[in-house]
Amino acid sequence: MQIGIFAVGRLKTGPEKELVARYLDRLKKTGKAQGLDFSRVAEVNESRAGNAATRKREEAAALENAISTDTVLVLLDETGKSLDSVGFAAEIEKYRDAGKREMIFAIGGADGLDPALAARADLSINFGAMTWPHQIVRILLAEQLYRAVTLLSGHPYHRA
Repeated sequence: MQIGIFAVGRLKTGPEKELVARYLDRLKKTGKAQGLDFSRVAEVNESRAGNAATRKREEAAALENAISTDTVLVLLDETGKSLDSVGFAAEIEKYRDAGKREMIFAIGGADGLDPALAARADLSINFGAMTWPHQIVRILLAEQLYRAVTLLSGHPYHRA
């Protein structure tokens, strides 16, 4: 199964980008043995619309254009389900074992994600009740994707 990230906003050069790249590189190297292949990060600019609702609609349209109808869509949203790392890995495993070909994790812009995406999403998760900057969410996601692969392979990286 191909795994990708869709993000509203671009990650600038710096330590955050380097850390994300490190975890995604680890994911690429270890994921294939588990039937998981990291495919891409798709970044789109934040909408310049005059109000939040329109910005979220425009950003959602960019996401819809970047995925197919068969793509497993996972929203990273503060109202989403809270999972521990083992549960996160189990969700990925469930879709992989069901024969899904692609899973995309969507990170919204400063205004969040358009509520209409919730109807399309297969899963909505959060990384806690706190609000996180886009850059940190990308780091958390990259690390958890790598951790999920290590859990599925029985590697000792995860200690609980």
